[in-house]
Amino acid sequence: MKQEITHIHQPVSNVARKDFTRLRKDLTVQRALEAIREEELGEKIVYFYVVDEQGVLVGVLPTRRLLGARPDQKLSDLMVTNVVTVPETATVLDACELFVVYKFLAFPVVDDQGRITGIVDVGFFTDEVFDIAERERLDELFETIGFHISQVRDATPAQAFRFRFPWLITTIAGGSIAALLAGFFEMTIARSIILAFFLTLVLGLGESVAMQSMTVTIQKLRHMEPTFAWYSRTFLHELGTAFLLGAASGTIVGLIILLWDGAFLPAFSVGMSILLAICFACILGLSVPALLHRLDLDPKISSGPVTLAMADIFTLLFYFGVATLLL
Repeated sequence: MKQEITHIHQPVSNVARKDFTRLRKDLTVQRALEAIREEELGEKIVYFYVVDEQGVLVGVLPTRRLLGARPDQKLSDLMVTNVVTVPETATVLDACELFVVYKFLAFPVVDDQGRITGIVDVGFFTDEVFDIAERERLDELFETIGFHISQVRDATPAQAFRFRFPWLITTIAGGSIAALLAGFFEMTIARSIILAFFLTLVLGLGESVAMQSMTVTIQKLRHMEPTFAWYSRTFLHELGTAFLLGAASGTIVGLIILLWDGAFLPAFSVGMSILLAICFACILGLSVPALLHRLDLDPKISSGPVTLAMADIFTLLFYFGVATLLL
């Protein structure tokens, strides 16, 4: 993946467009329009660039401002003098950051003398962002379920099976343990059949929160090495977030059960189990990728199946455990 997007670190001058228009600052609007008609314009003219006698960029003139001005006005009176430029030595990534910060439609690329040598426009920015984002989403999707996209892109069916099946075993094992736990608490379900109705919802909440927490953690681990101090701070942050998520989700589901069935204890039991399950799912989403990273394993590959399987198991333990104690 990192090899695929290394072009974002190349000089922006390599990708800058050359079809831009220079106009002398001492020209009038009428003379500038005549000069524009005489030369071949690029396909995407957003701004005209105003230069002095030495060719140094001194201002930018939006097309709309030029067309709406009086013919006798000078460009030096119309141009925007506060110009944001991109140095030739800047990278493609640096240029993309300017689009995010300033929201302009184009930026001039200048040399160390301040002379304009090219432009990058918003089309360049959107192409870069969507190209990178599309590849990252595609790779992360496959990595989350347990294999690199590069491993299966050109693989034979047998090779693809070998890459993908081991992680399905993790899911099968987790699902089998979850089924055994549900069977172990058969009497609890018999005492309150409403528990069976909300089992899928509770499992889905636990998995969703675990995946959210895991994704955020993996993103952070791309740029740092996990330490105990970092883990402690992040643990407290995640726990606080998880408590709020769990309390809100548990309250909503509990109220739904209370309005539907009118039974307080089942509603309280499900709500409390959701709170506990979401708190633990957040901790799993943080701890599993951090541990795998610490062990020099790829957390993007292994975290998804392991985290989801563990989230399901512990969600069921909390769900039926709380119900067994209260009902």
